Amino acid sequence: MAWFYLIIGGMIEIAWALGLKFSEGFTKPLVSVVTVMLIVTSFYFFAQAMKRIPVGTAYAIFTGIGAAGTAVVGFLFLGEDVSFLKIVFILLLLTCIVGLKLTSSAEEERA
Repeated sequence: MAWFYLIIGGMIEIAWALGLKFSEGFTKPLVSVVTVMLIVTSFYFFAQAMKRIPVGTAYAIFTGIGAAGTAVVGFLFLGEDVSFLKIVFILLLLTCIVGLKLTSSAEEERA
């Protein structure tokens, strides 16, 4: 369940990162309130995940999901520049996230 919480928290991180952009520096009240609610929700799931997953692994995966996901959303929906190297580095980041999961022992997750 901890990994599920971590993935959900990371996915919500993508949403709040976009909310920060669309709140225009917290000058749009409705978008700002929704963004803050997403931040709190994201960190709730992250905190739940850290009850079972070591902090270093959890934080790296949480931020990695958010960073990679936000970049991909920017490419696909916000017209941000895409380059071969950006795609390579996002894939490298995702490979590292999977590597952290694969090298995380069941013993660490129970601690």
